[in-house]
Amino acid sequence: LPGMQTSRSKPCPCPSFKLREVASMYFTMIAVFLVILVVALQGLAPRGSDFPYKVPLDPQGLLELSWNVSYPEQVVHFQLLLRDLRFGLLFGMSDRGEFENADLAVLWSDGHNSYFGDAWSDAKGQLHMDSQQDYQLLGARRAPEGLYILFRRAFSTCDPKDYLIEDGTVHLIYGILEKPVHSLHAINISAIHRGLQRVQLLKPNITIPELPSNMKTMEITAPNVVIPSQETTYWCYMTELPADFPKHHIVMYEPVITAGNEALVHHMEVFQCAAEFDSFPHYNGPCDSKMKPERLNYCRHVLAAWAMGAQAFYYPEEAGLAFGGPGSSRYLRLEIHYHNPLVYEGRHDSSGIRLYYTATLRHYDAGIMELGLVYTPVMAIPPGEDSFILTGYCTDKCTQLALPAAGIRIFASQLHTHLAGRKVVTVLSRDGRERQVVNADGHYSPHFQEIRMLKELVAVFPGDELITTCTYNTEDRSRATVGGFGILEEMCVNYIHYYPQTQLELCKSAVDPGYLHRYFNLVNRFNDEEVCTCPQVSVPQQFYSVPWNTFNRDVLKSLYSFAPISMHCNKSSAVRFP
Repeated sequence: LPGMQTSRSKPCPCPSFKLREVASMYFTMIAVFLVILVVALQGLAPRGSDFPYKVPLDPQGLLELSWNVSYPEQVVHFQLLLRDLRFGLLFGMSDRGEFENADLAVLWSDGHNSYFGDAWSDAKGQLHMDSQQDYQLLGARRAPEGLYILFRRAFSTCDPKDYLIEDGTVHLIYGILEKPVHSLHAINISAIHRGLQRVQLLKPNITIPELPSNMKTMEITAPNVVIPSQETTYWCYMTELPADFPKHHIVMYEPVITAGNEALVHHMEVFQCAAEFDSFPHYNGPCDSKMKPERLNYCRHVLAAWAMGAQAFYYPEEAGLAFGGPGSSRYLRLEIHYHNPLVYEGRHDSSGIRLYYTATLRHYDAGIMELGLVYTPVMAIPPGEDSFILTGYCTDKCTQLALPAAGIRIFASQLHTHLAGRKVVTVLSRDGRERQVVNADGHYSPHFQEIRMLKELVAVFPGDELITTCTYNTEDRSRATVGGFGILEEMCVNYIHYYPQTQLELCKSAVDPGYLHRYFNLVNRFNDEEVCTCPQVSVPQQFYSVPWNTFNRDVLKSLYSFAPISMHCNKSSAVRFP
């Protein structure tokens, strides 16, 4: 790269269409010469130590992204390490990781000079230079490990062609240019090596709590597993706590990733097994194997969860997650999702999670509560829907009964759906008015689920309501999708992490089954095709036989919006509060 050029001037923020074309030519042709070593266009470029968050973009680890977030400036600073730069790079963001209608920073070379600019792609994937340059190049430097490029981008730019950076999941996209290109328009994005990576860009700005001096660590790691040579593997490994392990508090945890496997270990979770069983069989193998013992399905209580790009997780200094002691199972299940799209063979892995725990118990036990919808087929999504909404309620009656007078404090949240989930949000309502968003993800992906620390504690008092809404897309399905445990069935859940722990473990709802029965009767009256509503036919079978015309879709939406609900206000033993 003999030189890099960038656009410095900014045209009128609201150009006419012709001016946009002129601006596009202007930015491509007229550029300011840039020396590749260190450039300071917009003030000094941050140092490497100033980028606390890091993630590999591609499966080979040739591209590595680091970033930091400035909430006072409402800006994200990016640092890209290119270990093997050919003739340029595309980096950007889009709604769900597609290269159409994307917002991109592009570095390209014609073989003589190099250029950097803010671009966008249209619905056909054609690139255009943006008339408003919002990816601002800060600098570039060569290092033994490769080329570092530093740039910044505001959360919101008021440019209709730009992506709005929000809380929740961001789908980052990248493409590598392997041949010189004479202009931005000459880049054919369907012909380049490209991919996507999901991250939470806007990390909460949390002060790390002071850790106890008598803290111990425990590593729950895979025992030198050979990663299967297939794209997706969920690996399960059973381990156990020492005999007579007394009650402790987990105060933080962090990932342990085998060196060289950073791009393959997608996410990991540690589950504690149900205390009602005295023992669990040992197992080390794929989670979907027929050899996996059935009893492992009773290991569902989450102790720790990590996803790519996440940092260490800290409990608030007044609370810890209890494990060990009477009434607590000694058995733990580690689950690792390996993402191996290049189908590497013979890779060994001993990744896992390191728990930090203390015998000096903190003031409160932390608890985990399930909000959202009950796992039941009465909540269903018709096929061919681009955004179908289902809502689950934790009602004022339940919180009135189950929460202490001083309330609870939510400090973290893990959203969960199956494959059709696209958005999830939980709001707190008090006296019939929405007061606060607990957690929201407008670009949610079922392939990226992590426990996220909230930016601030959310206080929930007796009589408050917690309303969780999920949006689904079933455009690729030909029959109804019902609620349930199967991967092709659906869920709508928010696991909230809070203190002090209460007896309330599950606060969820579903439509009243009697009203759903009336819906099937109505479908029969208004349609030629008969839906069998006889008691011996299951609810999923009834949904599968509904002819999905506009009327039947609209009536189902109305039913879910207005019909009475069946409320589940459950203690940990699955006994309901009266």
